[in-house]
Amino acid sequence: MNNKEKYRKVFQETFEISGEQIDNAEYTVTAGWDSVGHMTLVAALEDEFDIMMDTDDIIDFSSFEVGKQILKKYDVIIDE
Repeated sequence: MNNKEKYRKVFQETFEISGEQIDNAEYTVTAGWDSVGHMTLVAALEDEFDIMMDTDDIIDFSSFEVGKQILKKYDVIIDE
């Protein structure tokens, strides 16, 4: 499984969404992506990619698309 598939899987399992919903996922807009869902997502991503995100990056992680850019800082490239 490549990084893109892993990334999408984390979103799918955390928020129980699929397809276009994943691509358009945004904090407080996507069902379940509240403060608790946010920390669940962060923990799942850290586990999946064996990273530890900085607090500023956790706060800035506001959408599926923004997350791709943040993960690049940790050498996790989400293939397009």
